[in-house]
Amino acid sequence: MPSLKPIEIILILAVILLLFGAKRLPDAARGLGRSLRIFKSEIKAAQDDDGESPPKTIQANSDEVTERTTEKAPEAGSADR
Repeated sequence: MPSLKPIEIILILAVILLLFGAKRLPDAARGLGRSLRIFKSEIKAAQDDDGESPPKTIQANSDEVTERTTEKAPEAGSADR
């Protein structure tokens, strides 16, 4: 694959500057940076989830479990409008 020459890089940058304008380029770069940061953190979290450690479990008290199961569920036809 041929590499880009310096004049070609300058030409590409000039076309991008003409298309987007000088005012929009910093905002676009900032948005791209944020997106890449979020993507990187999500990839790291996914790799941590696939790691050797077992998944974390949440323990509930027996009072919380019985309290939630004994509550009366709202009837289907009694929705407030």
